[in-house]
Amino acid sequence: MSRQDQIKGAIYGLLIGDAVGVPYEFNLPEQLPVYDQIDMITPNGFVKTYPNIVFGTWSDDGAQVLCLLDSLLYKNKFDAEDFMNRICNWYQHGYMAVDYQVFDVGIQTRESIGKYLQGVPLGKVAKNDELSNGNGALMRVLPLALWHQGTDEELIQDAYAQSHITHAHLRSKVCCALYCLWVRSILNGLNINTGWEKAVAILREYYQDKPEDSEQLELYIQPDEEGVHTGSGYVVDCLKSAKFALQQSTYQDVVKTAISLGRDTDTTACVAGGIAGLYYGSEAIPKVWAEQLSGKALVEPLLNKLLKHVSSSI
Repeated sequence: MSRQDQIKGAIYGLLIGDAVGVPYEFNLPEQLPVYDQIDMITPNGFVKTYPNIVFGTWSDDGAQVLCLLDSLLYKNKFDAEDFMNRICNWYQHGYMAVDYQVFDVGIQTRESIGKYLQGVPLGKVAKNDELSNGNGALMRVLPLALWHQGTDEELIQDAYAQSHITHAHLRSKVCCALYCLWVRSILNGLNINTGWEKAVAILREYYQDKPEDSEQLELYIQPDEEGVHTGSGYVVDCLKSAKFALQQSTYQDVVKTAISLGRDTDTTACVAGGIAGLYYGSEAIPKVWAEQLSGKALVEPLLNKLLKHVSSSI
């Protein structure tokens, strides 16, 4: 598989995972259709979460992913202010949203945007208490790892900075860094689980002189433990739920397993689907899902720029 196929698979894998998960969001597992009936278009009789949103529409997850990708390609670096301005543009005007519709906004992200628009300095808009560890920064960080050409240390630092504007607690930052290193390890040829182990090993080495960061990794994320996977919006559970779903052997089953956990279905499927698309490649995504995805005219120009950026660095 070429790196181009991997990257295309990652971007579309994330957006499609998000879109498949949208109609099922906030439902408990027992409220969902049976596994075989989980699909982009919900089965007859199931009441979808957003009645006015057409099937195949990505949510805030996908929109913020495209905001980050566009910012990285435009600035040729991670620029927190440019990225936050784009997120505000999405929130206020539907930039990078399908049909300009903004219908799902995380609490922490909404509060950070509100403070920023009121003139609070960017570095101080996000809460950093332990209870403020939603998955809103994790869900959108994938493009950073695909785009990044720097060292592992630089990737970790940019992952932290990406999280800080809306999710400033160290645990969210460590989860974002772990996910980025996981993506990089898979890009470099490792499989799902050895890629995870490699990412953890890189973080452990980097954290040797950073006891607070190390504590978040070892005590709260516990990367060597399977942990709980309930599909909740808590950043650690989201990451662990995605890893659980990624034990499946096809892209489609990864996404359906992520959704079957219930609750934050679109984000679990987005976080898992990005890595599944990366690992299995764009051709492994069901063609019917790819055809049903809305908004591809927003994606293709950015994807082509990203592929050129990656090709120029090989």
